[in-house]
Amino acid sequence: MAAIVNIEKCTACETCVDECPASAITMENEKAKVDQDLCVDCGSCVDVCPSEAIQME
Repeated sequence: MAAIVNIEKCTACETCVDECPASAITMENEKAKVDQDLCVDCGSCVDVCPSEAIQME
């Protein structure tokens, strides 16, 4: 299971970028993007996303 970003909900707040312990989330075109190879499936980004744009799949 890796984090998946719904780009339509993402507000580019960068909270997930700061929270990710694996540095797997970056911003691309003002939207969060998860590098699936770096994601450690911890779910920290899901917990802190204020717009509920991230899910574990």
